[in-house]
Amino acid sequence: EVQLQASGGGLVQAGGSLRLSCAASGLDFDEYAMAWFRQAPGKERDLVACTSSISRGDGKTHYSDSAKGRFTISEDNARKTVYLQMNALKPEDTAVYYCYVQRRGIDYWGQGTQVTVSS
Repeated sequence: EVQLQASGGGLVQAGGSLRLSCAASGLDFDEYAMAWFRQAPGKERDLVACTSSISRGDGKTHYSDSAKGRFTISEDNARKTVYLQMNALKPEDTAVYYCYVQRRGIDYWGQGTQVTVSS
């Protein structure tokens, strides 16, 4: 069974940094694109970053426009962990952040970790 365990969220002031972690189990980690999504209250869940195109598997990292230049996604294959380093955080980054993987046509989500950025 695929399981994703996210951690690292918290409360930070605007301009600060956080690093999210997502530990995966139950899959060959280096064979799948891993992604981070976020969902703010009253809004849809949106893609923030992924290690490879989820649809095309192009092997390139992808970022949302709001994440470009501030966030970095990375992987540690030995630890089966994907990270999201978030710098220069803004109040509009406040959301629940979810890690995600699609395996054999099935979507798997971590439990979510809250990020709150105060102004």
